Amino acid sequence: MSVKLVILGLLMEGNKHPYEIQQVINERQMKHYIKLASGSLYYAFETLGKDGFVKVVDVVSDTKRPDKTIYAITEAGEAEFEKLFFEQLLKKEHMYRPVYASLSFTSYIDQDKLERALKGKIEETETTLKKMKRLYAEKKKTAPLGNLSIIMRVILHLKAELGWFQFLHEAADAGKISKIDEDAEALLEEFEI
Repeated sequence: MSVKLVILGLLMEGNKHPYEIQQVINERQMKHYIKLASGSLYYAFETLGKDGFVKVVDVVSDTKRPDKTIYAITEAGEAEFEKLFFEQLLKKEHMYRPVYASLSFTSYIDQDKLERALKGKIEETETTLKKMKRLYAEKKKTAPLGNLSIIMRVILHLKAELGWFQFLHEAADAGKISKIDEDAEALLEEFEI
């Protein structure tokens, strides 16, 4: 997701310092569905400022800390926000996942290590699922439906992912993950494919 869209969207809610934007991203658990490289936030603010999409409205001085530059979205920034919003909304999604490349070569890896790694993926997915369910419970009465729908989709995705990793773990544990399964049709029915 475009870091510029996130910044402009959060500035639509009100003027903020880049650190406040980072705080909101953390509070809303956006890291689970928005990819932001560390340091990209400040660079994006700089670029948005040069392009006239944000402007400095205040600089707060504190003797114990560095100055905080407060930004506001401009009229041009609002137009850019709308443009980025629809670009992102209508962007074709690809199903690339790092795990797919690994699963293509399960025959060539130590099967016990594979089974343990899949168990770790199950635990990681369960932990993230619990966090997202807690976030949904916290936000369900205060967040707009658009925001809630993101959390809902992440939860649905994580539930499917958890079932898939459990299936892979069982196959690895039974020594079947690297073999041709004569009963693959039954697997498709099990997953309602």
